[in-house]
Amino acid sequence: MRRFFCFFLSLLLAVLTTADSDYNERLVFEPLPQGSLLASFNFKSQASLQSFQKQHFRYIPRSLGQILQHAKTQELHLRFSSGRWDAESWGARPWGGTKEGGTGVELWAWVEAESDEEAFSRWITLNNALSGLFCASLNFIDSTRTTRPIESFEPTGDHANVSLSRLHLLHGTLPREVVCTENLTPFLKLLPCKGKAGISSLLDGHKLFDASWQTMSIDVKPVCPMEGSGCLVEMEQTVDMVLDIERSKRPRGESRALRIDNTATDFVADNPIPRPVPAEELICDTSKPYSSPEACYPLDVSTTQMWSMSEIFGRPIKGSCLATDTHGDPVESVCIKVPNEHRIQTSEGTVERNNLSKNQRCYVIPESDFFEMTLPQQDSQAVVGRPPPSLYASRSFTGHGQERGGVQILLTNPSRDKAISFVYFETLPWFMKPFMHTLKAEILTSSPSSKDQIITSMYYRPALDRQRGTQLELQITVPPASTVRLAYDFEKAILRYTEYPPDANRGFDVAPAVIRILSANTSPDEAVYLRTTSLLLSLPTPDFSMPYNVIILTSTVMALAFGSVYNLLVRRFVGADEVEGLSLAKLKGRLREVGERLRRRFRSGKEEMR
Repeated sequence: MRRFFCFFLSLLLAVLTTADSDYNERLVFEPLPQGSLLASFNFKSQASLQSFQKQHFRYIPRSLGQILQHAKTQELHLRFSSGRWDAESWGARPWGGTKEGGTGVELWAWVEAESDEEAFSRWITLNNALSGLFCASLNFIDSTRTTRPIESFEPTGDHANVSLSRLHLLHGTLPREVVCTENLTPFLKLLPCKGKAGISSLLDGHKLFDASWQTMSIDVKPVCPMEGSGCLVEMEQTVDMVLDIERSKRPRGESRALRIDNTATDFVADNPIPRPVPAEELICDTSKPYSSPEACYPLDVSTTQMWSMSEIFGRPIKGSCLATDTHGDPVESVCIKVPNEHRIQTSEGTVERNNLSKNQRCYVIPESDFFEMTLPQQDSQAVVGRPPPSLYASRSFTGHGQERGGVQILLTNPSRDKAISFVYFETLPWFMKPFMHTLKAEILTSSPSSKDQIITSMYYRPALDRQRGTQLELQITVPPASTVRLAYDFEKAILRYTEYPPDANRGFDVAPAVIRILSANTSPDEAVYLRTTSLLLSLPTPDFSMPYNVIILTSTVMALAFGSVYNLLVRRFVGADEVEGLSLAKLKGRLREVGERLRRRFRSGKEEMR
């Protein structure tokens, strides 16, 4: 009996240790040019596929797991994004753009169904459920905002148990959605520590949504390891943000900071209002052609200032959150990419692990103590930069007027020796009707011999009024060191007055375009994506004051007509002699008396004036 108890206890400890390894988190800091800082939060949870199907939830939250099971969703990708990634200054996107979404909310999923109608029904069910879970307007993703991409997305999970013919890919966007704290709170509730401990304790709505660029992503997919130990369900949550160091360090009021010796100190904001740098303190870039005593382009000297996590996020990290490996040993949770010669200060008792080949240092967070990290003042030239992007893309409107317009897309290949191929995916609202015969592709900075090879394939699905939008997918090849210009014309439809939003004069948001770079040696997990900015379309807008004027005029006429008819129908008209107690002679006498009084007053007034 004692042996059996010892065996059972050891087996239980092994199971718990293995379960603890099913969750890990990591925060990576990376300084960027122009005084910016990239902070990447990554949370990964795993559970066996068998326990997930039996609804035994531990690290994967029950609230999300039951939604996926009810909607028969085999793979889910959800994005909340705001801001713009400056590729020219910051370089390539983090995670190769796979964790990034378009401005607003973007959702795509693989749904298991027998037909397209059944898949769309489950897609609507999924949107409605996620809308309530994340406090977002995902329930507005209807048939007019839903598309079925052909070549732009591929499943990143292992779908061995389900036939690919039964999986339907559906994609929807809400470019008008404003991402705010209401979306961050349910995002944190999906984590095991709920934002109370670990690196998630740094996530604050005031700091996150004050960033120059930020994106939150949730990916759920099945994973089958090569060892044959059974398939898993993996949920990965990421938060990427680019913070302006100088703006983030401005105190917002009374707060607490943590020194390196784990002692807290209070400071009060003495200058909460930002003020411009005095002219005598500016360091100008004299290499600019327009540089003069009157015009100054400031140099990038913000990276020389020191910063700490308490200054950037307003608080230190509150201990670790399940940061152990399969053997129960603590693992590093915070990393920073800086040159090896830079000195970094951390809290006492912190274990440091360096990777000199990658210019990266990682630290093990104490289990229950606060963790603080400070980057002292450094040379602005010694910064580990990100690699340049493989493609630059920009999109804008052309033309003028309220009837027609045009779209222009500029695609630049910075490589000097390799051509680049990619899939350009664009969704347009139904009231924006493109003319495909006007689609033109031309090379602006290369020889004209390869013009016919720009667009190699095209998939076009026209829009139906108030039923579905336009879907356009192009496979494009850009020669080395060249810029390709795509352009087409479109016509603006006139909406019903009930279809305009409350702020109709602001315009209508057009979803960003998705670009997937093709490579023969790249798996779906290592694909490279990038997205353009959203567009603001101005449609012919009626004068909404006219219905108000018509309503007021019509109501006035109806009130006068109704009052007259009502008086005729309800009132009873009788003669004066028929009224009891009223004599015609008395009435005439009273009228004479009133007339005499008025005459006397009139005469007396004339005499006074004389």
